Amino acid sequence: MERKEDIDKLIKEALSEEESELLKRIEDQTLMDMMLMNFRGRLRWVAYYTLFIMLVFFGLGIYCLVEFINAEEIREMMLWGAGMFGSLTLVVMLKIWHWMQMDKNQLAREIKRLELRITQLTEK
Repeated sequence: MERKEDIDKLIKEALSEEESELLKRIEDQTLMDMMLMNFRGRLRWVAYYTLFIMLVFFGLGIYCLVEFINAEEIREMMLWGAGMFGSLTLVVMLKIWHWMQMDKNQLAREIKRLELRITQLTEK
């Protein structure tokens, strides 16, 4: 681990100021930064839309849960339970979509980092 850090340090020292600024922009981000990255770029409207849909269906799932608890007949319980299951399943699927977008952004960032390093090596 220490050897990797030494190599990274040597690479950063060898870079020009412009290249090091570019590397700073594409360095590893925290989980919160990656989540917020979904709400920037070309697909930000889709991210906001899916967030809104998730909130609506989460509220619907909670409503179905309350009605399920208050239901007196088995048929009503089955219907409210199915509504709760369906709405919360949709919330989970949209959350998975957000995580896949985060992974895609991270992969694109890593590809850019590799491209930068390859161009640096070919220039030397």
